[in-house]
Amino acid sequence: MARVTVEDCVDKVPNRFELVLLAAHRARAIANGSAVTIDPDNDKNPVIALRELAERTIPPDDMREGLIHSIQKNVEVDEPEAAAAPVLTHDRRSPVLGRDDQSSDTVVDHMTEEQLLRGLESMTPSEPSSSGGPRDRERDRGR
Repeated sequence: MARVTVEDCVDKVPNRFELVLLAAHRARAIANGSAVTIDPDNDKNPVIALRELAERTIPPDDMREGLIHSIQKNVEVDEPEAAAAPVLTHDRRSPVLGRDDQSSDTVVDHMTEEQLLRGLESMTPSEPSSSGGPRDRERDRGR
C-alpha cells in the first residue's frame, strides 16, 4: 500500500488548510456511517479520506458544500415572491376560528353561569364507564 502524502492531494485542493478541513469532515462522515468509495485496506478514517481526495472518487466541491452545510448555524430559506402566490380575496378565504365578522354578527350571545353548568352536566355520561378505572378497582377491593 502506498502512503498518502499531502503532495498527492494538494494538486486537487491547492489550499492546505482547506485540505485539512475537507479531509477531517470526510473522516467524520465515514465514522458516522457514510459509504467509503475506495477499498479501505484496514486504513483509519483520516487516511481513507485523504486517499479519496487523492483519487478523486469524491469531488472536492461536493465535500466543500457538505462542510459548509455542517458548519452553518442559520440556513436561509427561499420564500416565494409576492407575485408567485396571489393573495385570496376576502370572500374566498376560509373562516378563521375565534374571530367573528362584526359586520354580519350583530347579536352577542350571553350565557349565565347556571346555563353553562346545565349544558356541561348534560354532556357528562350518567352511568360510570365500564373501562375499569382505578376508582372502580378500589371500590371492588372494599367489597
